[in-house]
Amino acid sequence: MTFLANNYNRNKISFKKGIGSYLVATNGKKYLDFCSGIAVNSLGHANPRLVKALYKQAKKVWHVSNAFTIPEGEMLAKKLVKKTFADSVIFQNSGTEATEVAIKVARRYFYSIGKPKKNRILCVKNSFHGRTIAAIFASGSKKMTEGFGPKVSGFDHFTFGDHNSLKKRISKNTAAIMVETIMGEGGIKVIPDWCLRDLRKLCNKKKILLILDEVQCGIGRSGDFFAFESSKVKPDIVPIAKGIGGGFPIGAVLMNKKVSKAMVPGTHGSTFGGNPLAMSVGNEVMDIISNKKFLKNIKNLSKYFLKNLNDIKEKYPNIIKQIRGKGLLIGIQLHKDQTLFIKKLMENKLLTIKAAENVIRILPPLNVKKSEIDIALKVINKVCSEY
Repeated sequence: MTFLANNYNRNKISFKKGIGSYLVATNGKKYLDFCSGIAVNSLGHANPRLVKALYKQAKKVWHVSNAFTIPEGEMLAKKLVKKTFADSVIFQNSGTEATEVAIKVARRYFYSIGKPKKNRILCVKNSFHGRTIAAIFASGSKKMTEGFGPKVSGFDHFTFGDHNSLKKRISKNTAAIMVETIMGEGGIKVIPDWCLRDLRKLCNKKKILLILDEVQCGIGRSGDFFAFESSKVKPDIVPIAKGIGGGFPIGAVLMNKKVSKAMVPGTHGSTFGGNPLAMSVGNEVMDIISNKKFLKNIKNLSKYFLKNLNDIKEKYPNIIKQIRGKGLLIGIQLHKDQTLFIKKLMENKLLTIKAAENVIRILPPLNVKKSEIDIALKVINKVCSEY
């Protein structure tokens, strides 16, 4: 019997310990975790450096109000600004909060320059920006919004990949275009670099803002610190979360100077956002993942993983339709529903997770070993051969 609400379709398995890329179940069985808490455990389970940082801070100060200066947060913000396009940062606790704040920043910017009617956000239909009330309507998914009326207004939608649909939906009241650089829940759909460049040009032409949601695909997951970096595009606003905490709850919004000026005292707040514990862990994650050699290794591992997955696809074309992804955000699209395949992978001690369009989402830790990728490839090949 559980006293938890039934809003999750939870698997019966539970875990008592995590070590690097592995989880140990309460029954003693060891699983290779290529789900990573859905791109959260970016440096694996119980990473010694993160444990040390957390323990060190836990003996000092856990929480203080944002009414006071928090040095650990100042330090992490400085590192993020130095590494990226941003000029300033607002910290939260999750990806959903970060996307909500991104929406607030965009609307507040136009309000601050005397254009309060420019408040509509244009998003991809059936995208994913979180599960709070505004975020689900930003996503535009009937499945996510059903039963949660009245509709939160202020969002318009276009079809992924349909540039004419996008251009037609821009109106005089459009404030920003908000897209995931790589759609995660939507099926591991990568926006090409040329498309990101065209998006930036379009936003400049229409004098609107560009928000790139990197909650799932950011913080090294793509092989670059941000997935959009290979396009050389500079967005106006970027919400992040998941991997920046390495398993500890952190969210943030990165902004350029133009839009951040509108966020004056009182425009946003978060009780727990930017707390010393979270910031201490975030600083350690940042030091590890922002390293050039670390990022280069992700690209090398990705190249190896994707090549071998495509080789498996060639062997089993009636099972695997397409291999998708970038870096270590990878999708295996099947010709039919992936539920049974994921179950078979789990039976062979490999953990993965669903995405839309019959896609199996593969999200190993960013410090995964090549030998662990080989184990995963062997399991995937085995399941295909028996499917």
